[in-house]
Amino acid sequence: MRDVAVIGVGMTRFGKFPDRGIKDLVRESVLGAIEDSGIRKKDIGAAYVGNAAAGLMTGQEMIRGQVTLSPLGIEGIPVFNVENACASSSTAFHLGWLGVASGLYDCVLVAGFEKLYHSDKLKSFHALSTGIDVETGSTFLQDFAARKGQKAEILKMGSGTNRSIFMDMYTYWVRPYMENYGLTREHFARIAVKNHRNGSLNPHAQYQNEVSLEEVLNSGEVVYPLTRMMCAPIGDGAAACILCSRSAVDRFSGIPVWVAASKVGSGSLLAEEEAVAGVLAPGTFEQAGIGPGDIDVIEVHDATAPSEIMSLIQLGICPGDQACEWIDEGYLEITGRMPTNTSGGLETKGHPVGATGAGQIFEIVSQLRGHAGGRQVARPKTGMTHNGGGILGADAAAMALHIFKR
Repeated sequence: MRDVAVIGVGMTRFGKFPDRGIKDLVRESVLGAIEDSGIRKKDIGAAYVGNAAAGLMTGQEMIRGQVTLSPLGIEGIPVFNVENACASSSTAFHLGWLGVASGLYDCVLVAGFEKLYHSDKLKSFHALSTGIDVETGSTFLQDFAARKGQKAEILKMGSGTNRSIFMDMYTYWVRPYMENYGLTREHFARIAVKNHRNGSLNPHAQYQNEVSLEEVLNSGEVVYPLTRMMCAPIGDGAAACILCSRSAVDRFSGIPVWVAASKVGSGSLLAEEEAVAGVLAPGTFEQAGIGPGDIDVIEVHDATAPSEIMSLIQLGICPGDQACEWIDEGYLEITGRMPTNTSGGLETKGHPVGATGAGQIFEIVSQLRGHAGGRQVARPKTGMTHNGGGILGADAAAMALHIFKR
Protein backbone atom coordinates (compact mmCIF):
# COMPACT_ATOMS: atom_id res chain seq x y z
CA MET A 1 0.00 0.00 0.00
CA ARG A 2 1.26 3.48 -0.88
CA ASP A 3 1.57 6.37 1.56
CA VAL A 4 -1.31 8.85 1.27
CA ALA A 5 -1.43 12.49 2.31
CA VAL A 6 -4.19 15.05 2.73
CA ILE A 7 -2.89 18.07 0.83
CA GLY A 8 -5.97 20.27 0.81
CA VAL A 9 -9.04 20.91 2.96
CA GLY A 10 -12.06 23.17 2.64
CA MET A 11 -15.16 23.71 4.70
CA THR A 12 -18.24 25.90 4.99
CA ARG A 13 -19.44 27.27 8.26
CA PHE A 14 -21.92 24.81 9.74
CA GLY A 15 -25.30 26.35 10.52
CA LYS A 16 -28.90 26.89 9.46
CA PHE A 17 -28.92 28.11 5.86
CA PRO A 18 -32.45 27.92 4.40
CA ASP A 19 -31.40 29.96 1.36
CA ARG A 20 -28.38 27.82 0.42
CA GLY A 21 -28.73 24.66 -1.65
CA ILE A 22 -26.54 21.57 -1.73
CA LYS A 23 -24.67 22.72 -4.84
CA ASP A 24 -23.71 26.00 -3.19
CA LEU A 25 -22.46 24.28 -0.02
CA VAL A 26 -20.42 21.73 -1.98
CA ARG A 27 -19.01 24.44 -4.24
CA GLU A 28 -17.60 26.43 -1.31
CA SER A 29 -15.98 23.46 0.40
CA VAL A 30 -14.58 21.80 -2.74
CA LEU A 31 -13.16 24.99 -4.25
CA GLY A 32 -11.60 25.74 -0.86
CA ALA A 33 -9.93 22.33 -0.78
CA ILE A 34 -8.69 22.67 -4.37
CA GLU A 35 -7.22 26.10 -3.69
CA ASP A 36 -5.60 24.89 -0.47
CA SER A 37 -4.00 21.92 -2.24
CA GLY A 38 -2.65 23.72 -5.29
CA ILE A 39 -4.01 21.07 -7.66
CA ARG A 40 -5.97 21.62 -10.85
CA LYS A 41 -9.38 20.08 -11.35
CA LYS A 42 -8.00 17.91 -14.13
CA ASP A 43 -5.59 16.32 -11.62
CA ILE A 44 -8.51 14.71 -9.74
CA GLY A 45 -8.78 11.05 -10.73
CA ALA A 46 -11.95 10.21 -8.81
CA ALA A 47 -14.39 11.73 -6.34
CA TYR A 48 -16.01 10.18 -3.26
CA VAL A 49 -19.04 12.08 -1.98
CA GLY A 50 -20.70 11.38 1.37
CA ASN A 51 -24.28 12.33 2.16
CA ALA A 52 -26.98 10.83 4.34
CA ALA A 53 -30.33 12.56 3.95
CA ALA A 54 -30.48 14.70 0.79
CA GLY A 55 -33.18 12.47 -0.66
CA LEU A 56 -35.53 12.99 2.28
CA MET A 57 -34.65 16.64 2.85
CA THR A 58 -34.26 17.99 -0.70
CA GLY A 59 -35.61 15.27 -3.00
CA GLN A 60 -32.22 14.72 -4.64
CA GLU A 61 -31.60 10.98 -4.67
CA MET A 62 -29.04 8.70 -6.33
CA ILE A 63 -26.57 10.91 -8.26
CA ARG A 64 -25.85 13.42 -5.50
CA GLY A 65 -22.11 13.56 -6.15
CA GLN A 66 -22.47 14.04 -9.90
CA VAL A 67 -25.16 16.70 -9.46
CA THR A 68 -23.12 18.77 -7.00
CA LEU A 69 -19.71 18.42 -8.71
CA SER A 70 -20.67 18.87 -12.38
CA PRO A 71 -21.41 22.61 -12.00
CA LEU A 72 -17.78 22.96 -10.84
CA GLY A 73 -16.47 21.32 -13.98
CA ILE A 74 -15.60 18.12 -12.10
CA GLU A 75 -17.15 15.45 -14.28
CA GLY A 76 -16.25 12.60 -16.58
CA ILE A 77 -14.36 10.88 -13.76
CA PRO A 78 -15.58 8.10 -11.46
CA VAL A 79 -17.88 9.61 -8.83
CA PHE A 80 -18.77 7.35 -5.90
CA ASN A 81 -21.82 8.23 -3.83
CA VAL A 82 -21.40 7.06 -0.23
CA GLU A 83 -24.14 6.81 2.39
CA ASN A 84 -23.31 5.51 5.86
CA ALA A 85 -25.45 7.59 8.22
CA CYS A 86 -23.46 10.13 10.25
CA ALA A 87 -20.24 8.40 9.15
CA SER A 88 -20.94 9.01 5.44
CA SER A 89 -18.08 11.39 4.62
CA SER A 90 -15.54 9.64 6.87
CA THR A 91 -16.45 6.41 5.08
CA ALA A 92 -16.02 8.24 1.77
CA PHE A 93 -12.60 9.35 3.04
CA HIS A 94 -11.67 5.74 3.80
CA LEU A 95 -12.61 4.71 0.27
CA GLY A 96 -10.71 7.64 -1.20
CA TRP A 97 -7.67 6.74 0.87
CA LEU A 98 -7.95 3.15 -0.34
CA GLY A 99 -8.18 4.31 -3.96
CA VAL A 100 -4.89 6.20 -3.66
CA ALA A 101 -3.12 3.72 -1.36
CA SER A 102 -3.89 0.86 -3.74
CA GLY A 103 -2.33 2.71 -6.68
CA LEU A 104 -5.59 3.09 -8.57
CA TYR A 105 -5.46 6.91 -8.44
CA ASP A 106 -2.77 9.48 -7.66
CA CYS A 107 -5.16 12.20 -6.55
CA VAL A 108 -8.80 12.08 -5.39
CA LEU A 109 -11.43 14.40 -3.98
CA VAL A 110 -13.50 13.55 -0.90
CA ALA A 111 -16.52 15.68 -0.03
CA GLY A 112 -19.38 15.47 2.44
CA PHE A 113 -22.49 17.61 2.63
CA GLU A 114 -25.90 17.83 4.25
CA LYS A 115 -29.03 19.99 4.21
CA LEU A 116 -30.66 18.91 7.46
CA TYR A 117 -32.28 22.10 8.75
CA HIS A 118 -35.95 22.64 7.95
CA SER A 119 -38.56 24.97 9.40
CA ASP A 120 -40.58 21.84 10.18
CA LYS A 121 -38.43 20.06 12.77
CA LEU A 122 -40.43 16.88 12.33
CA LYS A 123 -39.00 16.55 8.83
CA SER A 124 -35.47 16.71 10.23
CA PHE A 125 -36.27 14.30 13.05
CA HIS A 126 -37.84 11.88 10.57
CA ALA A 127 -34.72 11.96 8.42
CA LEU A 128 -32.55 11.20 11.44
CA SER A 129 -34.91 8.41 12.52
CA THR A 130 -34.13 6.47 9.35
CA GLY A 131 -30.67 5.79 10.82
CA ILE A 132 -32.19 2.80 12.59
CA ASP A 133 -33.78 -0.41 11.26
CA VAL A 134 -37.20 1.05 10.45
CA GLU A 135 -38.85 -2.40 10.42
CA THR A 136 -37.54 -3.96 13.61
CA GLY A 137 -35.37 -1.38 15.39
CA SER A 138 -37.89 -0.18 17.96
CA THR A 139 -39.06 -3.72 18.72
CA PHE A 140 -35.47 -4.89 19.09
CA LEU A 141 -34.77 -2.15 21.64
CA GLN A 142 -37.88 -3.03 23.62
CA ASP A 143 -36.89 -6.71 23.71
CA PHE A 144 -33.29 -5.79 24.48
CA ALA A 145 -34.32 -3.72 27.50
CA ALA A 146 -36.56 -6.54 28.71
CA ARG A 147 -33.68 -9.07 28.43
CA LYS A 148 -31.59 -6.71 30.53
CA GLY A 149 -34.30 -6.59 33.18
CA GLN A 150 -34.96 -2.89 32.61
CA LYS A 151 -38.44 -1.62 33.33
CA ALA A 152 -38.13 1.65 31.43
CA GLU A 153 -38.12 1.67 27.64
CA ILE A 154 -35.01 2.90 25.84
CA LEU A 155 -36.99 5.11 23.44
CA LYS A 156 -39.14 7.27 25.70
CA MET A 157 -42.23 9.35 25.03
CA GLY A 158 -41.50 12.08 22.49
CA SER A 159 -38.58 10.28 20.87
CA GLY A 160 -38.53 11.09 17.15
CA THR A 161 -41.08 13.92 17.50
CA ASN A 162 -39.77 16.25 20.19
CA ARG A 163 -36.15 15.21 19.69
CA SER A 164 -33.97 12.88 17.67
CA ILE A 165 -34.20 9.23 18.70
CA PHE A 166 -30.41 9.31 19.03
CA MET A 167 -30.74 11.46 22.16
CA ASP A 168 -32.60 8.59 23.84
CA MET A 169 -29.91 6.16 22.73
CA TYR A 170 -27.15 8.32 24.18
CA THR A 171 -28.94 8.54 27.52
CA TYR A 172 -29.18 4.74 27.51
CA TRP A 173 -25.50 4.30 26.57
CA VAL A 174 -24.26 6.73 29.23
CA ARG A 175 -26.01 5.13 32.22
CA PRO A 176 -23.38 2.44 32.91
CA TYR A 177 -20.61 5.07 32.66
CA MET A 178 -22.38 7.13 35.30
CA GLU A 179 -22.89 4.10 37.51
CA ASN A 180 -19.42 2.61 37.06
CA TYR A 181 -17.25 5.72 37.08
CA GLY A 182 -19.21 8.31 39.07
CA LEU A 183 -19.84 10.64 36.15
CA THR A 184 -22.62 13.18 36.77
CA ARG A 185 -24.71 15.65 34.83
CA GLU A 186 -22.36 18.39 36.07
CA HIS A 187 -19.40 16.60 34.49
CA PHE A 188 -21.21 16.57 31.16
CA ALA A 189 -22.07 20.25 31.57
CA ARG A 190 -18.37 21.03 32.06
CA ILE A 191 -17.61 19.26 28.79
CA ALA A 192 -20.27 21.38 27.07
CA VAL A 193 -18.81 24.57 28.56
CA LYS A 194 -15.38 23.58 27.26
CA ASN A 195 -16.72 22.84 23.80
CA HIS A 196 -18.67 26.09 23.58
CA ARG A 197 -15.46 27.90 24.50
CA ASN A 198 -13.63 26.06 21.73
CA GLY A 199 -16.46 26.80 19.29
CA SER A 200 -16.20 30.50 20.09
CA LEU A 201 -12.69 30.34 18.60
CA ASN A 202 -13.80 28.51 15.44
CA PRO A 203 -15.11 30.60 12.50
CA HIS A 204 -16.69 27.45 11.02
CA ALA A 205 -18.75 26.62 14.12
CA GLN A 206 -22.54 26.91 14.21
CA TYR A 207 -22.41 28.30 17.77
CA GLN A 208 -19.65 30.81 18.49
CA ASN A 209 -20.40 31.96 22.02
CA GLU A 210 -19.07 30.95 25.43
CA VAL A 211 -21.55 29.73 28.03
CA SER A 212 -21.47 29.15 31.78
CA LEU A 213 -22.03 25.93 33.69
CA GLU A 214 -25.35 27.29 34.95
CA GLU A 215 -26.48 28.19 31.43
CA VAL A 216 -25.80 24.65 30.25
CA LEU A 217 -27.60 23.05 33.18
CA ASN A 218 -30.59 25.39 32.80
CA SER A 219 -30.81 25.36 28.99
CA GLY A 220 -33.84 23.08 28.91
CA GLU A 221 -34.40 19.39 29.53
CA VAL A 222 -34.06 17.08 26.52
CA VAL A 223 -34.02 13.67 28.21
CA TYR A 224 -32.07 13.05 31.41
CA PRO A 225 -29.18 13.68 31.84
CA LEU A 226 -29.11 15.78 28.66
CA THR A 227 -29.93 19.46 28.45
CA ARG A 228 -30.24 21.37 25.20
CA MET A 229 -26.71 22.82 25.29
CA MET A 230 -25.29 19.31 25.72
CA CYS A 231 -26.74 18.20 22.35
CA ALA A 232 -25.61 18.75 18.78
CA PRO A 233 -27.84 21.14 16.82
CA ILE A 234 -29.49 20.39 13.49
CA GLY A 235 -27.85 22.26 10.63
CA ASP A 236 -26.38 22.39 7.14
CA GLY A 237 -22.83 22.35 5.82
CA ALA A 238 -20.13 20.78 3.68
CA ALA A 239 -16.46 19.87 3.96
CA ALA A 240 -13.92 18.49 1.48
CA CYS A 241 -10.41 17.04 1.27
CA ILE A 242 -7.86 16.39 -1.46
CA LEU A 243 -5.79 13.19 -1.06
CA CYS A 244 -2.76 12.23 -3.09
CA SER A 245 0.05 9.67 -3.15
CA ARG A 246 3.55 10.33 -1.82
CA SER A 247 4.90 10.32 -5.36
CA ALA A 248 2.52 13.14 -6.31
CA VAL A 249 2.86 15.34 -3.23
CA ASP A 250 5.78 17.39 -4.54
CA ARG A 251 3.77 18.36 -7.64
CA PHE A 252 1.40 20.44 -5.55
CA SER A 253 1.74 23.29 -3.07
CA GLY A 254 -0.54 21.95 -0.33
CA ILE A 255 1.05 21.14 3.04
CA PRO A 256 0.82 17.35 3.41
CA VAL A 257 -0.65 15.63 6.46
CA TRP A 258 -0.21 11.86 6.26
CA VAL A 259 -2.93 9.27 6.78
CA ALA A 260 -1.38 6.88 9.28
CA ALA A 261 -4.45 4.68 9.75
CA SER A 262 -7.93 4.32 8.30
CA LYS A 263 -10.49 1.84 9.62
CA VAL A 264 -14.24 1.47 9.09
CA GLY A 265 -16.43 -1.07 10.85
CA SER A 266 -20.06 -1.86 11.58
CA GLY A 267 -21.96 -2.65 14.73
CA SER A 268 -23.59 -5.97 15.49
CA LEU A 269 -26.97 -7.12 16.70
CA LEU A 270 -25.10 -9.48 19.01
CA ALA A 271 -22.94 -6.78 20.60
CA GLU A 272 -24.34 -6.08 24.05
CA GLU A 273 -21.23 -5.03 25.93
CA GLU A 274 -18.33 -3.80 23.78
CA ALA A 275 -18.96 -0.85 21.47
CA VAL A 276 -17.80 -1.03 17.85
CA ALA A 277 -15.33 1.82 18.50
CA GLY A 278 -13.63 -0.30 21.14
CA VAL A 279 -13.44 -3.22 18.73
CA LEU A 280 -11.86 -1.11 15.96
CA ALA A 281 -9.46 0.90 18.12
CA PRO A 282 -6.65 -1.64 18.71
CA GLY A 283 -6.27 -2.37 15.00
CA THR A 284 -6.33 1.33 14.18
CA PHE A 285 -3.50 2.11 16.58
CA GLU A 286 -1.59 -0.92 15.32
CA GLN A 287 -1.94 0.25 11.72
CA ALA A 288 -0.56 3.66 12.71
CA GLY A 289 2.27 2.10 14.71
CA ILE A 290 1.37 4.01 17.88
CA GLY A 291 -0.57 3.59 21.11
CA PRO A 292 -3.54 5.55 22.51
CA GLY A 293 -1.17 7.68 24.60
CA ASP A 294 0.56 8.99 21.48
CA ILE A 295 -2.45 10.98 20.25
CA ASP A 296 -1.89 14.74 20.61
CA VAL A 297 -5.34 15.99 19.57
CA ILE A 298 -8.61 14.22 18.77
CA GLU A 299 -12.06 14.96 17.34
CA VAL A 300 -14.68 12.51 18.63
CA HIS A 301 -18.32 12.06 17.68
CA ASP A 302 -19.96 14.02 20.49
CA ALA A 303 -23.56 14.26 19.34
CA THR A 304 -24.04 14.76 23.08
CA ALA A 305 -21.58 15.95 25.72
CA PRO A 306 -21.48 12.58 27.54
CA SER A 307 -20.43 10.80 24.36
CA GLU A 308 -17.15 12.73 24.36
CA ILE A 309 -15.84 11.06 27.51
CA MET A 310 -17.54 7.76 26.62
CA SER A 311 -15.68 7.70 23.29
CA LEU A 312 -12.32 8.43 24.92
CA ILE A 313 -12.89 5.50 27.29
CA GLN A 314 -13.95 3.18 24.46
CA LEU A 315 -10.84 4.10 22.44
CA GLY A 316 -8.58 3.29 25.40
CA ILE A 317 -7.36 6.89 25.62
CA CYS A 318 -8.92 7.74 28.99
CA PRO A 319 -9.05 5.08 31.74
CA GLY A 320 -12.65 4.83 32.90
CA ASP A 321 -11.77 5.18 36.57
CA GLN A 322 -10.01 8.48 35.76
CA ALA A 323 -12.83 9.98 33.69
CA CYS A 324 -14.05 12.38 36.40
CA GLU A 325 -10.51 13.56 37.05
CA TRP A 326 -9.87 14.17 33.35
CA ILE A 327 -12.93 16.43 33.18
CA ASP A 328 -12.43 18.18 36.53
CA GLU A 329 -8.72 18.85 35.97
CA GLY A 330 -9.12 20.19 32.44
CA TYR A 331 -7.26 17.39 30.65
CA LEU A 332 -9.61 17.75 27.66
CA GLU A 333 -8.93 21.47 27.20
CA ILE A 334 -6.87 22.86 24.32
CA THR A 335 -3.98 23.26 26.76
CA GLY A 336 -4.67 19.98 28.56
CA ARG A 337 -3.19 16.49 28.45
CA MET A 338 -5.62 15.28 25.76
CA PRO A 339 -7.10 18.19 23.76
CA THR A 340 -10.49 16.92 22.59
CA ASN A 341 -12.90 18.50 20.13
CA THR A 342 -10.87 21.66 19.69
CA SER A 343 -13.32 22.62 16.92
CA GLY A 344 -16.12 22.81 19.48
CA GLY A 345 -17.25 19.31 18.61
CA LEU A 346 -20.58 18.36 17.14
CA GLU A 347 -22.50 19.98 20.01
CA THR A 348 -21.05 23.42 19.15
CA LYS A 349 -19.53 23.24 15.67
CA GLY A 350 -22.71 21.51 14.49
CA HIS A 351 -23.68 18.15 13.06
CA PRO A 352 -24.83 18.23 9.41
CA VAL A 353 -24.45 14.48 9.39
CA GLY A 354 -23.13 13.85 5.87
CA ALA A 355 -20.47 16.53 6.36
CA THR A 356 -19.48 15.70 9.93
CA GLY A 357 -16.64 13.24 9.30
CA ALA A 358 -14.96 15.45 6.70
CA GLY A 359 -15.41 18.40 9.06
CA GLN A 360 -13.53 16.52 11.78
CA ILE A 361 -10.72 15.80 9.33
CA PHE A 362 -10.59 19.50 8.41
CA GLU A 363 -9.98 20.30 12.08
CA ILE A 364 -7.26 17.71 12.63
CA VAL A 365 -5.44 18.68 9.43
CA SER A 366 -5.62 22.33 10.50
CA GLN A 367 -4.24 21.45 13.94
CA LEU A 368 -1.35 19.38 12.59
CA ARG A 369 -0.46 22.14 10.15
CA GLY A 370 -0.54 24.74 12.94
CA HIS A 371 -3.38 26.63 11.22
CA ALA A 372 -6.05 26.46 13.95
CA GLY A 373 -5.69 30.04 15.18
CA GLY A 374 -6.87 30.74 18.74
CA ARG A 375 -7.74 27.09 19.33
CA GLN A 376 -4.32 25.80 18.24
CA VAL A 377 -2.82 22.95 20.27
CA ALA A 378 0.88 23.36 21.04
CA ARG A 379 3.02 21.45 18.47
CA PRO A 380 0.79 18.42 17.77
CA LYS A 381 2.32 15.65 15.67
CA THR A 382 -0.45 13.04 15.71
CA GLY A 383 -4.22 13.54 15.51
CA MET A 384 -7.25 11.28 15.38
CA THR A 385 -10.89 11.36 14.29
CA HIS A 386 -13.73 9.19 15.60
CA ASN A 387 -17.01 9.32 13.67
CA GLY A 388 -19.99 7.02 14.24
CA GLY A 389 -23.40 6.78 12.65
CA GLY A 390 -26.76 5.07 12.83
CA ILE A 391 -28.02 2.45 15.26
CA LEU A 392 -27.84 -1.31 14.75
CA GLY A 393 -29.35 -3.19 17.64
CA ALA A 394 -28.08 -1.34 20.70
CA ASP A 395 -24.81 -0.11 19.17
CA ALA A 396 -23.62 2.31 16.51
CA ALA A 397 -24.26 0.92 13.03
CA ALA A 398 -21.15 2.47 11.46
CA MET A 399 -17.82 3.66 12.84
CA ALA A 400 -14.83 5.26 11.13
CA LEU A 401 -11.50 5.89 12.87
CA HIS A 402 -8.59 7.79 11.29
CA ILE A 403 -5.13 8.72 12.53
CA PHE A 404 -3.04 11.46 10.94
CA LYS A 405 0.61 12.44 11.30
CA ARG A 406 2.74 15.40 10.23
